[in-house]
Amino acid sequence: MPTLRDWATGARPRTLPAALAPVLAGTGAAAFAGAASPVRALLAAGVALALQVAVNFANDYSDGIRGTDDARVGPVRLTASGAVAPRAVKRAAFAAFAVAGVLGVLLCALAGTWWLIAVGAACVLAGWFYTGGRNPYGYRGLGEVAVFVFFGLVATLGTTYTQARTITGPAVLAACAIGAVACALLMVNNIRDIPTDEVAGKRTLAVRLGERRARLAYVVLLLAAVACALAIAFWAPWALLLIGLVLPVLRLSAQVLGGASGRELIQVLARTGLLELALGLGLGVVLLV
Repeated sequence: MPTLRDWATGARPRTLPAALAPVLAGTGAAAFAGAASPVRALLAAGVALALQVAVNFANDYSDGIRGTDDARVGPVRLTASGAVAPRAVKRAAFAAFAVAGVLGVLLCALAGTWWLIAVGAACVLAGWFYTGGRNPYGYRGLGEVAVFVFFGLVATLGTTYTQARTITGPAVLAACAIGAVACALLMVNNIRDIPTDEVAGKRTLAVRLGERRARLAYVVLLLAAVACALAIAFWAPWALLLIGLVLPVLRLSAQVLGGASGRELIQVLARTGLLELALGLGLGVVLLV
């Protein structure tokens, strides 16, 4: 029988702080527009966390039954390791998607934005078909595109719109900054898995680019995120304080360009997630101020 610890590991808790980053940034943008709502922000956070858990379980199930995770450097996966029956992991993914859906409907009801339910449905479909279905787009190198759109633009701007009913320049830049770091997070994860993904036929963007260019892409994504964040200073001068994020960006870039591999990349992955959380919090604070 799987233990509670097995399920907690499968939910990949290290990825959850990054799920809050767009909500923090989006709420700050709503406050900048003069219409922040703590209740709607909490509901948006619930949707984001539930979707992240759902995607984690969905990837665990789909990659596991395909044999993609048979040889991994990262944390143990439930399906591939045999710790949990594949059908149970699939049910857990659907249950988390359902929680996200219920919270999303409540958020739309409070905000009076019923049309966003269709956007939420698109998020669920994107989460499942990333590695699920007969022709998963994650196996074709399109994962970063989906991450930028759904975990960057949709998550951040959706949070802002459900509170302020408007989209501003700072909100768009904040969404692009969050999306870029989210893409970097996926990129470094896939750099770690290049050897096993190539064997399994999983043609991620990192596999398509090759290791050297994938490492460069990671650095470019982080620098682009900082540039977008600093550009918000045209509206909110306090955003210049986010220049402090350059130091951790340079440290992470040096590690990745220096050839970090295996378990070293797992540490980089965790620190990139914390960087995204720090960016989201920083954007939220400077826009609130």
